[in-house]
Amino acid sequence: MITHRNTCFGNRLTIVAAQVVLLELHLCRDMNDGRYFTIIHLMRRSGLFATAMLIASASLAACLSPAPARSQPMPTANAVALITEARARSNIAIAAHDTAGIAREWMPDVHVVSSTGTQNGGVEANLRSMQAAFTRRPDTKWVRTPQTITVNEAWHVASEEGRWVGTWTEPDGPLRITGTYLAQWRRVDGRWRIQAEVFVPLQCEGGAYCVRRP
Repeated sequence: MITHRNTCFGNRLTIVAAQVVLLELHLCRDMNDGRYFTIIHLMRRSGLFATAMLIASASLAACLSPAPARSQPMPTANAVALITEARARSNIAIAAHDTAGIAREWMPDVHVVSSTGTQNGGVEANLRSMQAAFTRRPDTKWVRTPQTITVNEAWHVASEEGRWVGTWTEPDGPLRITGTYLAQWRRVDGRWRIQAEVFVPLQCEGGAYCVRRP
């Protein structure tokens, strides 16, 4: 077809009417400068040549039309990893009773519903509640373990569902409470932080605390 440095692809068009016109249409690219050009081979000339040329031009236009934009894969895996890491940091801060570390993973207007049904809005109110628990029960630990994280990348929001365990020592002995939780995360300036959390107690093992409703 071509002997110098070009790359071509093409279609063969056949028009059947009173006579037959056979064309070969090739779209080529010059490998030296990257420009595109066309080569049309007329295999059999007839009165339909003009019609054939019109169809060939339409075929070329279709070849040169940009392909439909493909939606880019959403980086969900990266978001899940970042949220999991943030949850791990929160667990470490809780174990150390590090209220500043706990607050770093919260949105300023975070809302928390505790296992006792107590609700607190905002960082300061929630930190006061946690600090009171740490002071009253110095060996308090809460561990939240994510099981499912679902991300809506377009809205910069994610849902985290998991299991939680709380342990501390009551006057009549050790206590262990377990349950489920749901957290909403929001990404602000590239960082995922907790917008809201709800903790549901499902099992309590211990003394009098488990008998009465807190």
